[in-house]
Amino acid sequence: MIKVVICGAFGRMGTIIGEIISKEQDMQLVGGVDIKEGTFFGVPVVTSDKLADFLSSVQPDVVIDFTVAPAAAQNVPVAARAGCAIILGTTGLTQEQRKGIDAAIREGKVPAVISTNYSIGMNILWTLIRDAARKLSDYDVEVTEAHHRYKKDAPSGTARTILQILQEEIGPREEIYGREGMTERSSEIGVHVIRGGDIVGDHAVMFASNFETVTLSHRAYDRSVFAEGAVRATRWVFGKEPGIYGMKDVLNLS
Repeated sequence: MIKVVICGAFGRMGTIIGEIISKEQDMQLVGGVDIKEGTFFGVPVVTSDKLADFLSSVQPDVVIDFTVAPAAAQNVPVAARAGCAIILGTTGLTQEQRKGIDAAIREGKVPAVISTNYSIGMNILWTLIRDAARKLSDYDVEVTEAHHRYKKDAPSGTARTILQILQEEIGPREEIYGREGMTERSSEIGVHVIRGGDIVGDHAVMFASNFETVTLSHRAYDRSVFAEGAVRATRWVFGKEPGIYGMKDVLNLS
């Protein structure tokens, strides 16, 4: 039985993941963490300042974090020191926050899966984008992403991963965030961010040349696709050797 604590328990993703885990035969939801205390799915939820004592009490095997960057930067080191495996899906981390998280995981000698997107489809799309970028390196490239009106980080963590892949394969190129006024395209990557309504997550990369375009895209219709991937990663990371892994390892896409 894999014992799990969810940070961000009352959030959109935390609630969906909690519901899934509460029904799994090989997993046990033992608690949650959020900005307020309470219960969800019959288990206690505590505030982050009580996390260390709480983990010592319930002794989870895996801590899942889908919160916000400042909270994750505090939660993950605490979980690593407690010897818990980690699933991190929080985006918007600064370089300094990510370095601190990586260092804590290594010092704690625990396994962790870190990804900006836990959708199986998106992780496969990343491999397709990498392959296309290698073959279409002389094409103009535009990246578009859209999310719900409440999403704070822009561009999304998923889009940043797409940009990282493109820079690795066709870079270095300047990233132009939106355009206004008199502009002339050069060797660049255009980036366009949309926020509105309840859009779960749309991402697209367009490779354009004279007389043709190639577009690779992914649309999530429900957050359960991310939650299912996170649960799959939770099952995979349990018992793994210490280290920092990605969803490509979980899905054997390396």
